[in-house]
Amino acid sequence: MAAQSMAMPRGRASGMSLMQIILAASAGTVIEWYDFYIYGSLAVFFAVYFFPKGNPTAALLSSLAAFGAGFAVRPFGAIVFGRIGDLVGRKYAFLVTLSLMGIATTLTGLLPGYAQVGILAPTLLVLLRLLQGLALGGEYGGAATYIAEHAPDSRRGYYTSYIQTTATVGFFVALMVVLITRLSLGEAGFRQWGWRIPFLLSAVLLAVAMYIRLRLQEAPLFARLKEQGKSSKAPLRESLGSARNWGAIILALLGATAGQAVVWYTGQFYALYFLQTIAKVPTVPATIVVAIALLIGTPFFLVFGALSGRIGRKPIIMAGCLIAAITYI
Repeated sequence: MAAQSMAMPRGRASGMSLMQIILAASAGTVIEWYDFYIYGSLAVFFAVYFFPKGNPTAALLSSLAAFGAGFAVRPFGAIVFGRIGDLVGRKYAFLVTLSLMGIATTLTGLLPGYAQVGILAPTLLVLLRLLQGLALGGEYGGAATYIAEHAPDSRRGYYTSYIQTTATVGFFVALMVVLITRLSLGEAGFRQWGWRIPFLLSAVLLAVAMYIRLRLQEAPLFARLKEQGKSSKAPLRESLGSARNWGAIILALLGATAGQAVVWYTGQFYALYFLQTIAKVPTVPATIVVAIALLIGTPFFLVFGALSGRIGRKPIIMAGCLIAAITYI
């Protein structure tokens, strides 16, 4: 998007308040995170189901690597769907990423295991994880941009922090769905076929999210720029074609995004893995402990998002990384 656009007045999508816009955008992103993190909540189980049983350690590492594959392709999803969003609109990019994520997640729930089809099982699993990662990469950045285009400059940090809560809320919902399914069917039933239910539920959530997203309209800021012919015609070339831009991109990736990823995945996803495999805490209490931590932590995204508008983003990021480093030790 052209640099001068950020100085233009934003306005509202017709018929919806700012908070309705935020909640509608965030709801779809929560569902995408739910889809993405169902696998994370079942990584230990999938090590047995989708990978050879001869070496449990290798199987577990392979299961975690499949989870990481989805994370690794997120930047490419951001590039591809970010370009689509700049050219044709955020709403259409939203619909594509949502559909891609929902279909990939539902198909995961239909996959046969290693005992049935051998190496084809983990191969298909990784391919679907890659599709999920691409979809989430486009979704997350697009949703943040969409809200930022509606929010007033003075409170942009606060309003976009709602998008930051979606990862934690999505992970919490995934944990609760898996936990309820496990307790309802018993461990034997869950291992036999019940693990598929959280994935197949994605088809229902996809329909709900599509209904919500179809009600959204393009941000007046973006629509005005496009109408005036001021929107970017070659967003990738404009963003990546300058050496000055590359410096900012690398700084953002290695300084802000990488640090955020380490803090988030270590404090939330790895915590579940650690409790189950290293500390040998049973699955149900381990899930409950992590779920409680997610509930406690979620409101602080909004608190620090609002605070960033007062003291700046950098102090918040630095303080968060420092606290994480101290507490993780």
